[in-house]
Amino acid sequence: MWIPKYRQRILNSGVREYLGKLFPKILEQMPGCEIITYNIQVDHIHMVMIIPPKYAVSDVVAQIKMRTSSELRKKFGWLHKRYWRENVVWSPGYLVSTVGVEKERILKYVEHQGRQDSGQAKLDL
Repeated sequence: MWIPKYRQRILNSGVREYLGKLFPKILEQMPGCEIITYNIQVDHIHMVMIIPPKYAVSDVVAQIKMRTSSELRKKFGWLHKRYWRENVVWSPGYLVSTVGVEKERILKYVEHQGRQDSGQAKLDL
């Protein structure tokens, strides 16, 4: 899981669609790496992947973030205005966890992650 810099809500439908096309192209350079599922919300990305032991997880995530950042900035000029002080899109950190016994539960969570918050009651002040 990773987020845009400053948790900006930049991952609109056009950006999400473009990222969906970029991910497979990036992984072509890393044979054996495979995306099982992903879910892109307006302010974060969840992804479940298979990463073979020959790759460091940090290197795979760094490649994905670096290449998508570069391509997004080329494709969407408005990102230059949003991040005018820095040549970035993503926050420097990310969350990684291994999937084991609870694989099906985690896959279901990632696939339905955006819908979980939509049913909560709103607080009226």
